[in-house]
Amino acid sequence: MTKTIELGIEGMTCGRCARHAVEALESVAGVASAEIADWKDGRAVVAVQDGTDPDALVSAVKGAGYRAKVVAETPRHSEAQPPGAPSGAGAEGVWDLAIVGGGSAAFAAAIKTSELGGRAVIINEGLPIGGTCVNVGCVPSKAMIRAAEAHHRAAHHPFEGITSTSAVTDFAAVTRQTQALVADLRRHKYVDVVKDDPNVAIVEGRGTLVGPHEVAVNGRLIRAKNILIATGARTFVPDVPGLKETGFLTNEELYRLETLPERLIVLGGRYIALENAQLFARLGARVTVLQRSPRILPTEMPDVTDALTDYLRAEGVTVETGVAVRSVRREGDEVVVTAEIGGAAREVRGTHLFLATGRQGNTEGLGLEALGIETDARGYLRVDASLRTAVPHIFGAGDVIGDPQFVYTAAYEGKLAAENAWTGFHLRRDYSALPWVVFTDPQVAGVGMDERQAEAAGIDHEVSKLSLEDVPRALAARDTRGFIKLLRDRATDRLIGARILAPEGSELLMEVTLAIKYGIPVADLVDTFHPYLTLSEGIKLAAITFGKDVKKLSCCAV
Repeated sequence: MTKTIELGIEGMTCGRCARHAVEALESVAGVASAEIADWKDGRAVVAVQDGTDPDALVSAVKGAGYRAKVVAETPRHSEAQPPGAPSGAGAEGVWDLAIVGGGSAAFAAAIKTSELGGRAVIINEGLPIGGTCVNVGCVPSKAMIRAAEAHHRAAHHPFEGITSTSAVTDFAAVTRQTQALVADLRRHKYVDVVKDDPNVAIVEGRGTLVGPHEVAVNGRLIRAKNILIATGARTFVPDVPGLKETGFLTNEELYRLETLPERLIVLGGRYIALENAQLFARLGARVTVLQRSPRILPTEMPDVTDALTDYLRAEGVTVETGVAVRSVRREGDEVVVTAEIGGAAREVRGTHLFLATGRQGNTEGLGLEALGIETDARGYLRVDASLRTAVPHIFGAGDVIGDPQFVYTAAYEGKLAAENAWTGFHLRRDYSALPWVVFTDPQVAGVGMDERQAEAAGIDHEVSKLSLEDVPRALAARDTRGFIKLLRDRATDRLIGARILAPEGSELLMEVTLAIKYGIPVADLVDTFHPYLTLSEGIKLAAITFGKDVKKLSCCAV
């Protein structure tokens, strides 16, 4: 069995200090996990096997250069349950954590519960095991994006003296290969990961909460000390006359098509809409994007969205913004969208309609209202920073609680919810250095604040913006689309944000993310070696741009 020891740690001054302290704690024999949610509050939560000496933890922290003392010890989990929790952890049907949902949040929570010595049951209905990302999201979309990119680059490379062509000879083969990858990753990264774990079980069926510690599924009652709702999200269908009757594609059907759409209409202008608009255009479809907001990616700064709009249009994608869709109908083999565009009524005709108009939480029919658990207007579960609902031992994680909706944040939230459920503590989410990517070409990648957010926070900041025309690697590749933009706090010389618009811009993102997370000064980025003719050299050049004009520097100069 395990117990939890809470330490108070003094002497930490940044996130890097917290990481050192965690590494020291995890090196102690008997420690299952250690976490410091926020270095500023100086609290460490350590899950240990019974018999682990608390003084060994204090000594480990001291050896890392900090001061520590034991603040609290939580007795073994089976002795510290919320009021009304079922007892008998080993009894059939009584679990430490019952998880409704089967995606990345669910699996992360189940695995973490098992690591801590508990038992978890995953109750899944709807999408196959693995949820949105592996089945109908990240994996199939990125696989098809790469296929479309290979075709596009073969036919549109920038080098003289080389002639190459490409043709899509069998679109169905493209989607079949994609689905084979989906099946392989679903098996290896989800099913096989827990199949031999005696502390994790999977039950297929619809789970409904019928009590504070009870989930009904397939006529069976599953009892648990804690419950995690991780049911994900789906495409939001707007109330447009004729839309439901006409029919449409979502991400759940798009990557299984066996025939390439001839003319694809995309409703929406955020990342799902844009990634798929470009990939299908590159494979040969004529694509029209209809975006309600004045700009695509409307939460981003205009310099990012305007440039990306130009790049998409240059590839033949029709991008219409400020669109008010009035109705949808079908005429024979055509889908007809009637809309107001630029103040005038227009009809947009296509063979297929793809809906990417936002997401909504999958919370219907879960029995939440009877338990006093709230959702918002889009069906997203309301939780606090420790992922608890209004019922303290019922948690939420992943897409069902709303933004950010990424597979890696869902897994992080599932793990955090499991730890909070097991320990009874209130470890909080921390997204202060959260990287994200839009997988268009060029990619849009970001972390931290943009200019508007920095201004709203009252931070005296400075912006450095480097065109890819000043990055030697981009010149050699003859692809200078985009820029690298960094934001720094003038008072501390530390980065507070970045926006990157560049081919493979996501590969630049983690250096900036680590700089923000661990408070690395811009001067240190400037003084750090970056190999010449690498894309990452652009980060150093952008850092130099805070103080110098790189156009006036020789190659590799500082």
